[in-house]
Order: sequence, then C-alpha cells, then structure tokens
Amino acid sequence: VDIAHLVADSLGLELNVVPTSWEDWPLGVASGKYDAAVSNITVTKERKEKFDFATYRKDSLGFYVKSTSPLSKIEKAEDIAGLRIIVGSGTNQEAILLAWNAENLKKGLKPFTPVYTKDDAAQTLALQSGRADAFFGPNVIGAWKAALTGKTKLVGSVDGGWPKAAHIAVTVKKGSGLVEPVQTALNGAIRSGDYAKVLNRWGEGVESIPQSEINPAGLGD
Repeated sequence: VDIAHLVADSLGLELNVVPTSWEDWPLGVASGKYDAAVSNITVTKERKEKFDFATYRKDSLGFYVKSTSPLSKIEKAEDIAGLRIIVGSGTNQEAILLAWNAENLKKGLKPFTPVYTKDDAAQTLALQSGRADAFFGPNVIGAWKAALTGKTKLVGSVDGGWPKAAHIAVTVKKGSGLVEPVQTALNGAIRSGDYAKVLNRWGEGVESIPQSEINPAGLGD
C-alpha cells in the first residue's frame, strides 16, 4: 500500500485501495476493473504477454531465525547443512533448498531437514519453540513479521528467481499507457528518498533497486 501511495501522490491522483485475492488480480487488471496491481507480483515472461510492469523491488527470499538465535548467516548451500528449516511445500524456495542439499550431500555434509507447517501460527510456534532453526520464504513476509514483533531477525537472502535475479513490479494492463507514468513516479520517489524510507520502515532495504525498469527480463526469459 505504501508503494501505491507513493505512485498516486506523485501523479496527483487519489488512491483507491481495493483489497482482493491473489487469484483475482490478473482478470481484474486485464478487464480494467483495477488500474494497477501492487501485490508482490514477480515479472515473468508469461505475464509480460498480458501486462506491463514497472519494477520497484527485487524479488528476494529471506532466511529468518529467532532474534535470540546464535545463527548469524545463512546465504549459501553449506550454511543449511544440519539445520531444520521451515519452508512451503512445492515452492521455489523448497526447490532451492533441495538443490543446495544435493550439493551438500555430494560434499559429505549433513542434510538439512525441511519443516512443513499448516499455517502461519504453526510456523511461528515451530520457530519460537525451537522445533525449527529457521524460516525460508518471501522476504517481504519475513521482514513484516520481524518489524511487527521483534521476535525474528534476517540472517540471509537469496534472489527469488535463483539462480537468476527476479523483480517485483507494479502491474498494469498491457498497452494501457499507464506503465510509463508509474515508472516516472517510482523513479521520482527513489531520487527523493521517500522510496528508501518506505522499504526501511518494513525492513525491506535489502530489496531496494537503483531505478525502476519497464518490462525487464523476467522468470522464464
């Protein structure tokens, strides 16, 4: 919502925030029901066929541990050896951990143990009770929880499109003519420092970008 406010304020528009489900935004934007979607949407080759994108953040996955944990760095394959890590089944982050684990096993290192939870409450309990050593998922979620409760801390991040980089973007209908003004607004906020204030407020500074790009290479390109 903060990013949407920056864009609307820069363009002199009144922001009308419409909460919606993840499943609804593609049809909503394509049909003109919504002017734009600002919902942690990653740029992909397939999506660029129907939508235009103005990037505003790196797509980043974060490793979070209890604020009192002795763990201080999880950034590469060797760092997960022997750890119990909360991860979503069937997600890209699970695929990353499994690939890293395969590398570790070839080197004779201890395997990691995936911890699967049913919901957010179970995830929090597993981490705080010590049943899991770390959580690995979208950094935007981990950063929000850390800022809200102070009970967790970031100890490492990985590109969301690992091994390639990926970006999160404001998404508009392809050919609508909105993407250029949105990009201009975002770059203005970046230059003024307002953009950095928003990201730092929620602990997302590690995901900042130097400038907004229109329709960059995405996942699948």
